[in-house]
Amino acid sequence: MVIPNRRLPLVPNIGVIGGSHSVLVVETGMGPRNAEKVLALATEYAKGRRLYLTTTHFHPEHAFGAQTFATEATFVVNRRQAEDLAVKGPGYLDMFRSLGESVAHELEGVALATPDVVFDESYDLDLGGRTVSLRATGRAHSRGDQVVGVDGVLFTGDLVETGQFAIFPWFPPHDVDVSGVRWLEVMRRLVEEHPTTVVPGHGDLGGPGILTDIVDYLELLRDETWRRRDSAMSEDTVVEEVTAVMLARHPDWAGREWIEKGVGCLFHDAG
Repeated sequence: MVIPNRRLPLVPNIGVIGGSHSVLVVETGMGPRNAEKVLALATEYAKGRRLYLTTTHFHPEHAFGAQTFATEATFVVNRRQAEDLAVKGPGYLDMFRSLGESVAHELEGVALATPDVVFDESYDLDLGGRTVSLRATGRAHSRGDQVVGVDGVLFTGDLVETGQFAIFPWFPPHDVDVSGVRWLEVMRRLVEEHPTTVVPGHGDLGGPGILTDIVDYLELLRDETWRRRDSAMSEDTVVEEVTAVMLARHPDWAGREWIEKGVGCLFHDAG
């Protein structure tokens, strides 16, 4: 089951996956109040079955409600994501609170959770007659990106969005862990897995073609950025020209502010 984000800002797609004896929740929503709604739905669905929680990466709308699950579910993530949550979480909490009163309200009372189970590369979670694969992808959108796969369905977190430009959390000097080059490598590997259904971090669900769409976008962004960078253009000029190219190619996509961040990331990415 997927709780769709209905294209609402700062709202992720949330998964609830059931087996005969356990249920896994994927993503918490932004802050304790949203997480309470997710937990209530998952508890009703579980009907006494054991609950697990995982998140695709540490960013606030995906993981900053985990405290709500503390006494109700076992929280499982990969090691790099756990480190990101502990080290970068406080800074992201402050940054998101500065986005406006409504966001700050949702983040009231947040206490960053400590995962119960931490794995390195992969973790197979038996829910009873259904096994879910949790896999660290390596550095891409963040250091601790993780995909969740079950029965041909792939939850990608913010490695994939639909209907909007890829979100590059490029915030020098505070956070420069996003890598456009490695992100592209991860996406190519995911394309080769041929999932039947892809659940993006934000936007509409789709087939494997939405993975290819992200590969195409990242390749174009990289090529247009590097070609100008290597001709000794200034970064500001590269941003201006590449933004124009991307808007001409995808005039209906949202999140135009992320083009500049993507160019900045790739401008400084050695490849």
